[in-house]
Amino acid sequence: MTALHTGSGTLRTAPAPRPPALLYAVAAVSALGGLLFGYDTGIISSALLDLGRDLDLSTGAREVVVSAILVGAMAGAPVSGVLSARWGRRPVVVGVAGVFALGALASALAPSAGLLTVARLVLGLAVGAASNTVPVYIAETAPPALRGRLMVLFQLMVAIGQLVSYLVGYALAGPGGWRWMFALAAVPAVVLALGMLPLPESPRWLVDRGHPDRAREVLSRLRPAGADVAAEIADIAALHRAGTGGPRGLRATARVLRSRWLRPALLVALGIAAFSQLTGMNAMVYYAPSMLTDAGFGGSVALLTGVGIGVMLVLAGVTGALWVDRIGRRRLLLWLMPASGIAMAVLAVAFLAPEPAVQRWAVVLALFAYVFLNGAGIQSVVWLLAPEVLPLSVRGPATSLATATVWGFDLLIAVTALTAVQAFGLPATLLIYALMNLLCWVFVRRRVPETRGRTLEEIERSLRGDEA
Repeated sequence: MTALHTGSGTLRTAPAPRPPALLYAVAAVSALGGLLFGYDTGIISSALLDLGRDLDLSTGAREVVVSAILVGAMAGAPVSGVLSARWGRRPVVVGVAGVFALGALASALAPSAGLLTVARLVLGLAVGAASNTVPVYIAETAPPALRGRLMVLFQLMVAIGQLVSYLVGYALAGPGGWRWMFALAAVPAVVLALGMLPLPESPRWLVDRGHPDRAREVLSRLRPAGADVAAEIADIAALHRAGTGGPRGLRATARVLRSRWLRPALLVALGIAAFSQLTGMNAMVYYAPSMLTDAGFGGSVALLTGVGIGVMLVLAGVTGALWVDRIGRRRLLLWLMPASGIAMAVLAVAFLAPEPAVQRWAVVLALFAYVFLNGAGIQSVVWLLAPEVLPLSVRGPATSLATATVWGFDLLIAVTALTAVQAFGLPATLLIYALMNLLCWVFVRRRVPETRGRTLEEIERSLRGDEA
């Protein structure tokens, strides 16, 4: 805000210049990768009910089909980190869109469980690459004041994709409907590819690769008129000249990743990535309809509850987008993660209620409360913190480690959730997830710094100042 003198001598506050539309276009179009990510990971929850019957899948086989996309994501994340460091963020996102379309069509046409698993592996490559590259691309183009909400737009699009998947799953439920559920993902994939073509490359990547003039031109299009673009470029370039930019080759990158000064940032990025899965969200996304059906809910009620989960995820995404720049990343987690753990514990106890009507209301309300609180908390922050705390020189590869950690623990949850329920019972399994929410709170309180309102260069200088 700027103070202006009026003719009467009084002061009037002028609004800050509005960011150009291109900045929002960069965030919105690239965040379509999040919508595809959400849809392709969420649709399996609805498809599994009919898919399991059509292909006569056992519990173990269902876990394999669900988990295939996660195995692919674990591979897609590090590969995209290397490619985006070498070729740029934008070309990788365009390529990811093509892989999304290919995987969606292959899944829809798969004649057997084995080929469907392979197709889901291909989709996983795109999911892992999108979840790694898109947040980095948005972080490197956004100004500090808007960076949080623009990056949380990615998670909001993930939630919208999951909600759409539940709605599509409910509408297309029935024999053979799962093929159309998978095929529809090709449409937004084409939109993402076409939408990315006119967008600019990350200015920070351009500086890192020795193109400051092109970076200055891009920043002038992404910042309001009159913004001090030269100072921002100089700040980015200063870190590069100081030796923090751009190790070349895998050996040099590995050397930086092992640096003592980088360990606190890696611990934060990897810890938040792990807890985003260990706290149980994707167990609910993947298996809630199956768990509810096994607990005595009707199939249509279970699918409608899945739609409710999608609605809660969208509301959580909106809440996270509004709060993450207003109250900060760390405080948001400290406020919401204990409440998320309590809601999960209530859900566990609700399954023990003797009265069916009371049990069903308690289960649904506790499930919705958990999804909202966990979604507005750690799910809003998980894709935001790693690109913020990790330095430019290894942001692509290091963020890919955090992304691979997300998918690795997601895979762990996917292949153990139903087995754990069969071995220990549903309430005990849910209580373990509740405990993980509280352990996440302890980790945030002890290790996670606040990054709200700071430039990426300020965060990096603070990190390097901790080097002993």
